[in-house]
Amino acid sequence: PELLAAATESQPQAYCPYSTYRVGAAIRTGSGAIIVGCNVENAAYPLGSCAEAGTISAMVLAGERSIVEVVVVTDGDIPGTPCGGCRQRIREFAGPDTPVHSVATSGAVISMTMAELLPHSFGPEHLLHND
Repeated sequence: PELLAAATESQPQAYCPYSTYRVGAAIRTGSGAIIVGCNVENAAYPLGSCAEAGTISAMVLAGERSIVEVVVVTDGDIPGTPCGGCRQRIREFAGPDTPVHSVATSGAVISMTMAELLPHSFGPEHLLHND
């Protein structure tokens, strides 16, 4: 409930004059902190920022490096799950069992684990050197 409330409160702050598709995100970190963000669009479309990406940047800035739960709130009747790029961004800091909840303003919810959202993912452990 607390994470959903935080994502819901951040959603109206979205800057989305082009798509009008507001997204709010909230992450619970390994320390229990809650970090929030929203999408920020740009007239040059590729320069926009997803809510999840901004939230992860704020998390790293706060000194956190672990995601234990994610909630994303989107406009509409159907929950919008994180885009492919954001799935990979979340995976950088989240394990396969990390729950990711997508909630539409209609109240519809899709919940899955990181492994279900991004199966057979590539993560930091693939780059570690075995000395």
